[in-house]
Amino acid sequence: MDTIFIEQLAVDAVIGVYDWEREITQRLFIDLDIGFTIRDAAADDDVDQTLDYQAVAERVQEFVAASRYRLIETLAEEIARLLIADFDVLEVGVRVSKPGALPQAANVGVRVTRSREV
Repeated sequence: MDTIFIEQLAVDAVIGVYDWEREITQRLFIDLDIGFTIRDAAADDDVDQTLDYQAVAERVQEFVAASRYRLIETLAEEIARLLIADFDVLEVGVRVSKPGALPQAANVGVRVTRSREV
């Protein structure tokens, strides 16, 4: 299996467990590692045989911006489910980073890897 990746996809969303977090948007960064066979696209040099990076990025940005989850764990899980359902991917790794969540840390986040049920 091959991997197509998108790193540091920036999205502003309402996320968090505290009351004040429910009143504002916070900047999140999403990293995606998408399991997808690129052999045919590479052999034919044909963009129509590969994953549309722009479509994936836009779908994730729209989904995250509209979400209102409390936990980044839930958000990561739902992004993985969305990509497996909406795109013909075999496996997806999702990392959601929430910079500034801990003042003593540069970044905090969660990473999940999910596979399509066969």
